[in-house]
Amino acid sequence: MADLTPLLAFRWSPRAFDPRAELTPDEAASLLEAARWAPSEENGQPWRFALGHRDDENWKRIMVSLPDDDQCWARHAATLVVGAYTGGDAERAAYDLGQAMAHLTLQATALGLHVRQLTRFDQVSLATELNLPVGVRPLVVAAVGRLGDPFALPADLRARETGLRHRRPVTDLLLC
Repeated sequence: MADLTPLLAFRWSPRAFDPRAELTPDEAASLLEAARWAPSEENGQPWRFALGHRDDENWKRIMVSLPDDDQCWARHAATLVVGAYTGGDAERAAYDLGQAMAHLTLQATALGLHVRQLTRFDQVSLATELNLPVGVRPLVVAAVGRLGDPFALPADLRARETGLRHRRPVTDLLLC
């Protein structure tokens, strides 16, 4: 395997979060600052974020937009971050949001936090619940927190949580 920075090598997207751990205001600010410095086309920064900290009103509004099978584990995350984008070129704005989420995720790893991103949620309901401005489209919800006990998960998720991580070989990723 080629050399890889530990921030990438040890990044992991768990479902087991510590239900007692909280994100400090400084940690939350650090995650958003990392996202702010992500590259974007012509420095447009089309990303927007909404944060919900466990059991506050935003957290509850975000949580109800998630499917039941994700709610069962996401409810233990310290913070739920909605990543949304705005702008006329939706494909480009979504790409730029992906860059910002990647920066946020790596910053979380540097802080000893974990992030699991979800794209299966009711986007219309979430936009309504959070009263998002017209033209702001939610694309991802990220559960953020500290690692919890995988044995507290339902059996099917526990097996996936404790199994070996697999990635396709680089040769499978090359088009030519």
